[in-house]
Amino acid sequence: MASESGDSNMDREMILADFQACTGIDNIAEAITLLELNNWDLVAAINGVIPQENGILQSNFSSEASQATVYGPPSLSEAADAAAGSTVPPPSSSSSSSSPPSSSASAFCPINPSSRHIVERQSRMLNFRVEYRQRSVELVVEEGSTVGEIKQILETELGVPVSKMQLKGWKSGDVSDSMVLRSLHLPKNNSLYVLTPDIAPTASTSKNSALQDSLNQNFLLVISHREAQRDYNLNFPGSRTIQEVKRNISDLTNIPVRHQQWEGWPASASDDSMTLALSGISYPCHHLSVCRRSSPANAQEPTEECADVHMISDSEGDDYEDASEFGVDDSEMFGVGSSSCRKSPMMPENSENETDALIHFTSEFSSRYGETHPMFFIGSLEAASQEAFHGKARDRKLLAIYLHNDDSVLSNVFCSQMMCADSIVSYLSQNFITWAWDVTKEANKSRLLTMCTRHFGSVVTQTIRTYTTDQFPLLLIVMGKRTSNEVLNVIQGNTTVDELMMRLMGAMEIFTAQQQEDIKDEDEREAREMVKREQDEAYRLSLEADRKKREVQEREEAEQFRLEQMRKEQEEEKEAIRLSLEQALPPEPDEESGEQISKLRIRTPSGEFLERRFLGSCKLQVLFDFVASKGYPFEEFKLLTTFPRRNITQLDPGSTLLEAKLFPQETLFLEAKE
Repeated sequence: MASESGDSNMDREMILADFQACTGIDNIAEAITLLELNNWDLVAAINGVIPQENGILQSNFSSEASQATVYGPPSLSEAADAAAGSTVPPPSSSSSSSSPPSSSASAFCPINPSSRHIVERQSRMLNFRVEYRQRSVELVVEEGSTVGEIKQILETELGVPVSKMQLKGWKSGDVSDSMVLRSLHLPKNNSLYVLTPDIAPTASTSKNSALQDSLNQNFLLVISHREAQRDYNLNFPGSRTIQEVKRNISDLTNIPVRHQQWEGWPASASDDSMTLALSGISYPCHHLSVCRRSSPANAQEPTEECADVHMISDSEGDDYEDASEFGVDDSEMFGVGSSSCRKSPMMPENSENETDALIHFTSEFSSRYGETHPMFFIGSLEAASQEAFHGKARDRKLLAIYLHNDDSVLSNVFCSQMMCADSIVSYLSQNFITWAWDVTKEANKSRLLTMCTRHFGSVVTQTIRTYTTDQFPLLLIVMGKRTSNEVLNVIQGNTTVDELMMRLMGAMEIFTAQQQEDIKDEDEREAREMVKREQDEAYRLSLEADRKKREVQEREEAEQFRLEQMRKEQEEEKEAIRLSLEQALPPEPDEESGEQISKLRIRTPSGEFLERRFLGSCKLQVLFDFVASKGYPFEEFKLLTTFPRRNITQLDPGSTLLEAKLFPQETLFLEAKE
């Protein structure tokens, strides 16, 4: 490594950021302590942490890896020896400049260019232990090699054709033969195993069959987190490595792997790249415990601090060592890094609308820091304010505005350790509407200030302007009021999870008190409105009842008038028919006319009698018309004889009275038809 210590104009914040990016130490106090031990000499501090941090694990592996075959160009044999053995000491400036280009490759830690600390490293070599039935093969290959090249080497070593070989154990799942190892971001030490399902095992490979079975078995690890006094029951396949288990526990407990102190691993589990099936743990259940190592910042003496760092030995440390020693892209190794190392910005500079910008922000945030993060509101700042402030008082929430800046030293730590902490994520999701924006680009920052001026006023905009880049990220806590919106708190990036939670809870206390007043006012207003609505409803129902009553009365009167009109019309019609029939009747014959005369006497339903003389030759229709002219129409009444009883109306109207035997006289009576 080349160092330029003693530069009085060196920005210590730059050195701190570069040191955290190269070592992966998220604890700012710990990082500052280690830098102060080395008088803020960046290279000396990195060289003092990374090789020693992985010394224990590396020495365990190197005793076996020293026997491994080194595959690669002869000019790289020196680099392979360094990868298989202990840490390579930093070369001097003269030796670095004099070494031929073919024997080494230059790479750079993600250090800010202004610090001008360049780390020259040899080409990175990877160690592999490959298990096949009863055999174990150890390889050291260049990071630029492909998976297919490893298979070709194994074909020579194991005598298994590449076409029948399945190479398993990659942490990213099955990979193709053309995959370059560098793109897999592998740690320095790796364990793989070969499966050959098309080659039947012989009697000598029965033990290997048992190994294959154990790789497919599920192990239940009961892991006790001593500080939290909590147990985790986790199921892992036998093919999972100890390294992967430790990383999962880091996600659950927020204890970085390098700070984990374990109890319960068997003595045979000396290598974190070893699979659970080969580690010697109990099946089907094994008990472990984990706690946090003491931080160097909490130690009393510098010698103890250094010893505490030197005691760290885990697989994550190997990754960090590899990153600094062989020039791996640290932004990929840690999932974070300086803005110059990232593939894409958090938010495009000229997005057409805020919704598209927020969708890109959420996607990029998830790709950098994982899926466990606050649920960012997708939409404009105005829509987020409406969602938070303008509902029912009981449904209102605080608005948390997260302002990100990739150029800030604190952004990566704040996002990965604060915004992605389970407690923070849960609290924000329950009580806040979280809206985010990236101010790394000046155009996006100007756009944000315009939005803040429109929604919160110039005071908030001026407040945001006063913060420098290194004070970002910011978390603004905004509370909606009746007439305006108030910023309760501005939380800067240099905070801890506990402090962040306390400030969020403090804002919630203020908001809850205001919300209770709003709920009380809203309930009273709703009660008054309810009484008014009930009175209005009662008045409306009264008017409706009166209206219906009038309508019924009007309908009844109209119906009565209609019936009366119909009755009159029917009576007038009947009267007209009666008169026309009466006028059409032939004159009544005299008794002394000399013709055959029939004298008929007809009793009406009222008991009155109708009497008239008819010619014997008269048709029955004349008799029916006479009865109808007296108000008894043929359609409603029937004409009957007394004895024998006959219904005259059923006879042919065209027959004569003589034919009907109503001669010379007859008494008839009228009866209403049924």
